[in-house]
Amino acid sequence: MSTSSLHPHGVFCAALTPLDAELTPDHARFVEHCRYLLDEGCDGIALLGTTGEANSFSVAERTALLEAVVAAGIAPQRLLPGTGVAALTETIALTRHALSVGVDTVVMLPPFYYKNVSDDGIYASYSEVVQRIGDARLKVVLYHYPQMSAQPISHALIERLRKTYPAVFTGIKDSSGDFANMTAMVERFPGFAVLGGADPLMLPLLRKGGAGCITATSNLVARSLAYVYKHSRDSDDDAALKVAQARIVKARELVSRFPQMASLKALVAERTGHSGWQRLRPPLESLPPAQVKELLADAAAFAAATV
Repeated sequence: MSTSSLHPHGVFCAALTPLDAELTPDHARFVEHCRYLLDEGCDGIALLGTTGEANSFSVAERTALLEAVVAAGIAPQRLLPGTGVAALTETIALTRHALSVGVDTVVMLPPFYYKNVSDDGIYASYSEVVQRIGDARLKVVLYHYPQMSAQPISHALIERLRKTYPAVFTGIKDSSGDFANMTAMVERFPGFAVLGGADPLMLPLLRKGGAGCITATSNLVARSLAYVYKHSRDSDDDAALKVAQARIVKARELVSRFPQMASLKALVAERTGHSGWQRLRPPLESLPPAQVKELLADAAAFAAATV
């Protein structure tokens, strides 16, 4: 089965969310960032996810940001907003709102506050969302990130959801970093779009039949990721493919030395010349000046080495 037959497929940026002085999402700057990412080669924008600090924002803030992006002329079909939250009714409201502005595919965390919940409970939650919305357009990308949610998405749960709602549950974002889990899903669920959450794993995942990636480092190296996606079937001897993959790996290492979201925001602030990009909403914190200085020095060396 070809990658192009999977939904969704390609390179999607887990976009950062810029904040204004009141620590509110900065719509204009976010739209500017989305356009930059699309120009750099992203197939779409996965907004309001973990990297976008979504769980620090209210329903009203999330819906307003999505509306601003669509109103700015960015095609809703290129957007993958996160709509899964702890409360069932708010997940439904966010998902219904996404559909109302033309978005048909959302990324949905499982309800994550209560721990040691059974697959039956998680299935019931997802099923309630689908049934209460009752819209044939809806497509859901599951979100497996047990390190953060403490609620893994099991293969048995995927099988059950796909059996009941085959047109709805079309893919999964796997941010666990467990490559064996990703490839096992590709093998077990033909036609199911498995997207990696770790940039360096996109290339080997594509070669196993994966669908692409939804990643944080694409805020920095979208062009390299887009190249690797398009040339994933090329020989390992292809010099340009080697360079692009090496740049992706180095970029991921660069932003993993200090807290990742704060590092990414510091680097986007440096690229854009807008210091406000460094803001995060508490409890997350910006990098202290000494770490910013060290990060920017490392980034300059990285840029020089990968020109």
